[in-house]
Amino acid sequence: MRIVRSRLAEAAEREDGLTLIELLVASAMGVILLGAVGTMVVGAMRAQPEVSKRSQNITTARWVLERMTREIRSGVVVDTALPNEVSFRTYVRRTSCGGTGTPAEDEPAILCQVTYGCSSTGCSRIEAEPGVETGTAMPIFEGIDDSNVFSYKPNTEEPTFVGVTLRLPNPDGPADLTISDGASLRNGILTH
Repeated sequence: MRIVRSRLAEAAEREDGLTLIELLVASAMGVILLGAVGTMVVGAMRAQPEVSKRSQNITTARWVLERMTREIRSGVVVDTALPNEVSFRTYVRRTSCGGTGTPAEDEPAILCQVTYGCSSTGCSRIEAEPGVETGTAMPIFEGIDDSNVFSYKPNTEEPTFVGVTLRLPNPDGPADLTISDGASLRNGILTH
């Protein structure tokens, strides 16, 4: 115990500290470190709007893909089967085909013709009376990189499965971002 006390007393008597040169070098290193951190923060803040836009585009593509596959699942028969367009009869929750009104909960869904058409930049949806594939096209998604969105199995003459693939441009890499899903016509047995 005495040895510890004597060493503490010796340390208290010495006045060790930093020299001016050491203080200046430490300050310069601190400024350089703060500058590097500041540059990284500013770069991240500048990139944030683009990252948010891409994230929103992917989220919207997923929502559109889910909507398409849900309607295909409720489908009865595919009338047009092209790589950039699919037209099928399906059940929708509306008071009239192409209308905006939703029926009461106890009302059944009605049979309508739904047509999805895609170009090299986006997709649109038409809802009409069964057997009618024309009408007012409502844009549902923009930002795809390829119009070949739909694939069919077993073939295009009598497809029972419709695959949907949305390819989004990827500015950070050589390949597109791909979101895909598909659905079988759950109600297809009603027509046979």
